[in-house]
Amino acid sequence: GNVIGGAMHDYFAGMICTRDGGIQMPDMIKKYTNSKVFWIYDVFVSVLLLLVGAVFIYTPGDIAATQVFGFSGGAKDPTTWIIYGIIFVYYYIATVFPIDKIIGKVYPIFGAVLVFSAVGVFFVMVGNHYPLVNVWDSWNTGAFAYGDYFFGVGDMKSFGHFMPIFFVTVACGILSGFHSTQTALIARTMKSEREGKMTFYNMMIVEGFIAMVWAAGTMALIQMGAAKGGITMQFENGVLRYFQQAADGGLKAISATSVVGVLCRKALGPVGGAIALIGVIVLPVTSGDTALRALRLTIADTFHIKQDNNARRLMLATPIFVLVFGILVWAKVDTNGFNLLWRYFAWSNQAMALFALAAAAIYLLIEKKGAFVWMPLIPGIFYTIVCGSYILNAKIGFNLPWNAAYAGGVALAVLYAVSVFVRGRRPANTL
Repeated sequence: GNVIGGAMHDYFAGMICTRDGGIQMPDMIKKYTNSKVFWIYDVFVSVLLLLVGAVFIYTPGDIAATQVFGFSGGAKDPTTWIIYGIIFVYYYIATVFPIDKIIGKVYPIFGAVLVFSAVGVFFVMVGNHYPLVNVWDSWNTGAFAYGDYFFGVGDMKSFGHFMPIFFVTVACGILSGFHSTQTALIARTMKSEREGKMTFYNMMIVEGFIAMVWAAGTMALIQMGAAKGGITMQFENGVLRYFQQAADGGLKAISATSVVGVLCRKALGPVGGAIALIGVIVLPVTSGDTALRALRLTIADTFHIKQDNNARRLMLATPIFVLVFGILVWAKVDTNGFNLLWRYFAWSNQAMALFALAAAAIYLLIEKKGAFVWMPLIPGIFYTIVCGSYILNAKIGFNLPWNAAYAGGVALAVLYAVSVFVRGRRPANTL
């Protein structure tokens, strides 16, 4: 999925923006689709960027609280909100004030830490033969009944439907629409189109590798169980819960986000684990501040709101952060809040990618390169079915039964493909 979906999505979005003089993604969507699609895109991008901001306060904040400082990370623990508050204030400063020159020198260091830690975890897993679940074996193991969960058996009947649930859960490592919102900025930093493959395609391949390493490592911890230094995962009252072995030999409940800290220390030891944790904490922060800054600029561009001084930037940023804070409080207080937040973040992230994939397919048709239109069109059709069927069934959606949701997803995919070919017969719009 990463090779033929996510990396291809990033490459086409980045290179088309580059060919068109470094235009912003909304302008690319408007140029290769139409004004109605552009407005739908603007709504989607605003929702996505808002959710990215909330998710990337929650996850690094929880990891820092539980795995670095040893706090509970609970909603009633004041230290949780102090750590959230520190990240929140940083985001506010980064959204309003031009600090790019400072963070631009620091972020690549943390990016390198994340890559090297993932490589380290990979070789430890291979060298120590960490237990994994093979696709061709039974998915119901002594550690957890994955098959029952994905295919809705017994107490897990409401969590079946591997398609689309799996693809909505596993988000950024396969396909990330958020990346296309940043392509214009990156396109303007390239000296030559020759840098495009490394910048857009290869870097997404690296992200996919990192995502698979951490996913495999988590599964290995579950297979080990808490008694052997891993984690124990249980399904209780419709919620997945995670446990680590406590000092007295019993089980201690931990949050889903804390699992990464357990993996860091298990695979890389106390020193290597601490270094890896720093990368894991900082990297989401780099996405969160970028997302909220992009949201402010998107709203400003759409409604022609001047952002030429700090007062105007503060006026626009403040209501954005009020919404982020509200989402954050709900996700933390509600027992199943984070799971819901992640699902809708992942859904909107992948739904965003459909716009870039459609624009790329239309671009190829307009440029008389129709023989290659299948490259963006196939993942576009597939994820239209995924995103369409999910939101048609979701309770915070259209709440339709699964059969109707699947039929609707297929119908939307057909409409998506037909619309691409119809639009591809006309020249690009003039901006």
